[in-house]
Amino acid sequence: MEGTATTLVGARRNEDIALDMMKFIAATTQYGRGTSATPGFTGTSSIKPEDQATHLLELYSRCLNAVQGKRS
Repeated sequence: MEGTATTLVGARRNEDIALDMMKFIAATTQYGRGTSATPGFTGTSSIKPEDQATHLLELYSRCLNAVQGKRS
């Protein structure tokens, strides 16, 4: 029973680390947000919310694989 609790805590810890890593990468690189408009120009190729969610989920899975030491 104690081994199962330790495994769950370890798995949750990896998920938390991967989530924090994804948040950091997404915030610092504008990942999943599409192109931003430059001053004087309007951006017409904005990304759809579904596509943005897909990009962020892909990034999260890549971060989780990196934390777990798996190759993607």
